[in-house]
Amino acid sequence: MENRNLRKEKIGIVVSTNMQKSIIVEVERRIKHPKYGKFVKKTSRFMAHDEKNDSKEGDLVKIMETRPLSKQKCWRMVEIIERAR
Repeated sequence: MENRNLRKEKIGIVVSTNMQKSIIVEVERRIKHPKYGKFVKKTSRFMAHDEKNDSKEGDLVKIMETRPLSKQKCWRMVEIIERAR
């Protein structure tokens, strides 16, 4: 059995579903400021592939790294963790 490389997984909130089979997920992380020690929020936006188009804006989703699917899309949605209210 061939070992596959470990793929990165991230959890974020869907901020846009305007495209077909694509979503934009915003991932927030907290990093410590090197000089002052305060924790600062940094956000990154990833375009992810959503095959069934079942996620909505505000959903909490898990995305996984995959091969490049287009110029900007190299992530795919694995599961919806929590639906938006």
